[in-house]
Amino acid sequence: MAASTIVKTNADGTISIKDGTGTPVVFTSAFSQGDLTVDGITQAQRVVTPYEARGVFKGARLGARAYPSGSFTCMLTDVSDGTDTTLIDFVLRQNAYSGNISTGATSGDAYLVTITLTIEGTDHGDAGDHTIEMANCHCTLAVAEGEPNTVSVAFTVYGSVTMT
Repeated sequence: MAASTIVKTNADGTISIKDGTGTPVVFTSAFSQGDLTVDGITQAQRVVTPYEARGVFKGARLGARAYPSGSFTCMLTDVSDGTDTTLIDFVLRQNAYSGNISTGATSGDAYLVTITLTIEGTDHGDAGDHTIEMANCHCTLAVAEGEPNTVSVAFTVYGSVTMT
């Protein structure tokens, strides 16, 4: 399959978050701003450790585990609701999402989720859509007033980063 020659834009993306239940609970952000970023993706998700002898570079090895981080912003439509679904409730595992299960359920008590950016490809003649899936993400929130009000999700990836 040839690489796509169509430049993708923020209008081509969709962000979804899912929990770790057998049939995952999925929240798809209808109001994302198209500003998802992910930093620190490295080969084998490891940092590079250089080795020197008397100030002369001798080599580099893959060292400790690296944990990518990222963020995205959505327009704020609702803060929290006892029965309906909101991004804030999903990330905080409360109200309608209080029964969600962490994607890292066997590795501690932190609530972790999988975040996926799906980039439309088939509509542009590509063989398929493209995805960046980040497993076992811990999220934090920020809410800001403005035109419009926004909720920002910052996350650290403790699992794999898979790109297709």
